[in-house]
Amino acid sequence: MSRPAYSYRGDPAVPAFADDHPIIVFDGECIFCSGWVNFVLRHDKKGRYRFITAQSPLGEALYQHYGLDSRNYETNMLIENGLAHVKSQGSLRMAAGLGLPFSLVSALRLIPRALRDPFYELLARNRYRIAGRRNACFVPTPEHRSRFIA
Repeated sequence: MSRPAYSYRGDPAVPAFADDHPIIVFDGECIFCSGWVNFVLRHDKKGRYRFITAQSPLGEALYQHYGLDSRNYETNMLIENGLAHVKSQGSLRMAAGLGLPFSLVSALRLIPRALRDPFYELLARNRYRIAGRRNACFVPTPEHRSRFIA
């Protein structure tokens, strides 16, 4: 999955988009994932993150660009400085970007990915059973709409 920074800019299948902020690509039908986005929106006091649903044409193109399943969405993706971070690495980086006290979860990076990712994958595979699924994709509130990339 390793690709050079901003490699998506050279991929004709990926529509151009503003990438001047870190971007979280998430499953907009997953209540668990949407809950994470709402959490980030509440605690991202600096307005650092932007969001894209995986079901959007851009979200789907980004998943395909990085060789991820563009139908099953078993990971959220963080695109930061043109690089994609997925699974536990992506989630830890997202939390760290929120500042204290959430950045303290960065200590979990000391645990090898080989141990962290299976736990992440277990949650991802069972996310609909745990939290359910929306009939329609996540819709941001008017106050947060500007933070979502169509």
